[in-house]
Amino acid sequence: MKKWNTLNVSHEVIRTFVRKGDICIDATAGRGFDTIFLAELVGDCGKVYAFDIQQEAIDSTNLLVQSKGIGNVTTILDSHTNMDSYIDGGVSCITFNFGWLPKGNHKICTRPDTSIIAIDKGLELLKDNGIMSLCIYYGKDTGFAERDAILEHLTTIDSNRYTAIVTNFSNRPNCPPIFALIVKGV
Repeated sequence: MKKWNTLNVSHEVIRTFVRKGDICIDATAGRGFDTIFLAELVGDCGKVYAFDIQQEAIDSTNLLVQSKGIGNVTTILDSHTNMDSYIDGGVSCITFNFGWLPKGNHKICTRPDTSIIAIDKGLELLKDNGIMSLCIYYGKDTGFAERDAILEHLTTIDSNRYTAIVTNFSNRPNCPPIFALIVKGV
């Protein structure tokens, strides 16, 4: 039996929207797992852009991409707040994993101010019926302020242009991650 978690939910939703040839963004490359997932969905005729501010994350993602022999990924050592400097639009899916680099320094993490800017810029890059997947990891000594700021910000997104959905794992202990989905179009 499959154990459901935030990432499983995210991937199941993404599978229903992303097609071969699409353009996708992994806004928080991390260890590259979402990058690879997106690259396999869009195929050789599609494109994935993966952003991270940490060289360790970019290196990890590049190693994974190379080990899988995938050629449709561009990694970018830059903040996700600058994604609109690299991509003009027509994006089918943007993924975010807010928090810190897995097995990395927890003091280097996403922050509410830059995360909200990145969300807003990403929304403008989405094509009609494009989606944004947000996995919000919080707990320990970081993330609560970001969690609260993102959840509050989602309530302010224009409901005439986007649909925002938030899910919770109600019966999971220890600050279970939150999955949110934004779909362009109503």
